Amino acid sequence: MPIREFRMADYTSVLALWQGAGLELNPSDSFEGLQKKLERDPDLFLVVEEDGQILGALLAGYDGRRGWLYHMAIHPFGQGQGWGKRMMEELEARLKAKGCQKLNLLVEPSYTGAQDFFERLGYRRDDLIFMEKWLD
Repeated sequence: MPIREFRMADYTSVLALWQGAGLELNPSDSFEGLQKKLERDPDLFLVVEEDGQILGALLAGYDGRRGWLYHMAIHPFGQGQGWGKRMMEELEARLKAKGCQKLNLLVEPSYTGAQDFFERLGYRRDDLIFMEKWLD
């Protein structure tokens, strides 16, 4: 199962994967938005590809202090086979190499399977209030 960095040619496949997983996408997930992401830290946007098909994708970032996992989805065919775990291990290794000491992520309350997955990987819940404001 090769893990590699995302390329813009993957956009349509990754978007379909995320949408199929029920992820809530926003304007920053547009083609142009992800091009901007690649200018900052392309090594934190990973895909799993098998036989030319994108079967997993995660989008993360590092601000110099904390790492953030923004999106992650594994095709149903690959769930339960360790692909998600291996992608997270690769992401964590890349963040550690940058000096990152903490990785944060947000999970929609309705995604109970994702909550269980991340808890098995050692992530713990924290009672926070998430707030946002779109600037455009």
